[in-house]
Amino acid sequence: MGITRNWFRRVRRRLSRKGNRDIVFLQTNAEEEEQEQEEIAYDSIVPSFQKKAVCLEEVAAIKIQTCFRGHLARRAFRALRSLVKLQALARGVCARRQARIALQFMHTLARLQVQVRTRQLVSRYSEESDC
Repeated sequence: MGITRNWFRRVRRRLSRKGNRDIVFLQTNAEEEEQEQEEIAYDSIVPSFQKKAVCLEEVAAIKIQTCFRGHLARRAFRALRSLVKLQALARGVCARRQARIALQFMHTLARLQVQVRTRQLVSRYSEESDC
């Protein structure tokens, strides 16, 4: 809770120090050429001085939205991470169960092979003794 108040306080202080000035974003030549092509249709709707100037309140709103969306993303990631841990725990239980069952079947198979082998040896010795 203290962290969220801290960044909000910083944004508010920066806004109060600088006043209500406008921030102008400079554009490169390629961006200006693209802008000139789009200006023909855009001029009739919005005056040219409003296109390039963004007030500090909008920048602050964008920063606040960015921080809040980051907060939501981190919270979702934490929830997802705990879900993944739970899923790994459940899969670990299933994997151990499968391994236990596989070992039981292998043990049973080995016992059957021993029994078959002893029968073969017993039958061989009994045939030899009969002869």
